[in-house]
Amino acid sequence: MRPDLQRPISLVAFMLALLLVLAVVAPGFLSLANLRDIPINASHVAIAALGMLLLIVIGQIDVSVGAILAICATLCGLAAKAGWGAAEIALMSAAAGGALGFVNGALVTTFSVHSIVVTLGMLSIYRGLLIFFTGGTWIYDLPASFGAIGQGTLMGIPNPVIVTILLYVAGGFLLANTRVGRELFAVGSNPHAARLAGVSITRIQLLAFTLNGVLVGIAALLFASRFTVIQSNAGMGFEFAVITAVVVGGASIFGGSGTVLGTLLGALVISFASTALVFLGVSSLWEQAMMGGFVLAAVLLDRVRFFDGLRRLRDGAPS
Repeated sequence: MRPDLQRPISLVAFMLALLLVLAVVAPGFLSLANLRDIPINASHVAIAALGMLLLIVIGQIDVSVGAILAICATLCGLAAKAGWGAAEIALMSAAAGGALGFVNGALVTTFSVHSIVVTLGMLSIYRGLLIFFTGGTWIYDLPASFGAIGQGTLMGIPNPVIVTILLYVAGGFLLANTRVGRELFAVGSNPHAARLAGVSITRIQLLAFTLNGVLVGIAALLFASRFTVIQSNAGMGFEFAVITAVVVGGASIFGGSGTVLGTLLGALVISFASTALVFLGVSSLWEQAMMGGFVLAAVLLDRVRFFDGLRRLRDGAPS
């Protein structure tokens, strides 16, 4: 079996097994309305996870994405109430997210500090600035035209699902068929060798952080337009769900590997399992524990495969 298909097949098998269990113990889970809601609920996590995949591929990470989501969602709500059109709001949110992502990347590349430290600090700064400028107030009375962005459909397919599919097709093409994609993997696999090959590490890092921010901005628009109110504390814990989706999807936290298919399935697994907890009557407080378990299982599985590969190489067996 191709190595890049092992994790996706495992995730599909997990969801099918869980589906069979739920069919017996919680038949309501199989209603068409619920099955339709699962990919919709996963859409904003999946889109942000696509951006996080680019960062993890190069060996970086951004734990401030929840705060960026909150800022962009707030800006979307204010713009909608000011009468902006859907296209204008979308461009503004993507640009705002991209700008915040660029700031993170610039700090990482300028001061040569690991991204987890930089973005942990920026998480608090972004949250603090949002509370300072909004006074912690929530945004109410959003226009119906704004809600149609996240709640509308095209030919019966929900808008968030369509946007997610289009972005993943574009992301898959970028990573598999472009020079930038090859450079992203090269930087994550061996930065020194990539530099010797003429790859600008700084340029690639700035690009990855900026694209990550752009995708979080798009996710924020879809997230905000699905509800009737935008909370000032939106996106709390969002970064954990996003990172979990990428790691569970098979990307190595050390960089150099990852697939868009695995990341998409990782986001679906999180949405699938979270919804299953509700139907099983399990407290939502266990959701964080569940995602932590997913991450540990994924990392342990990667370690087992890594050492198994070393053993095969030592014994001269094909990997």
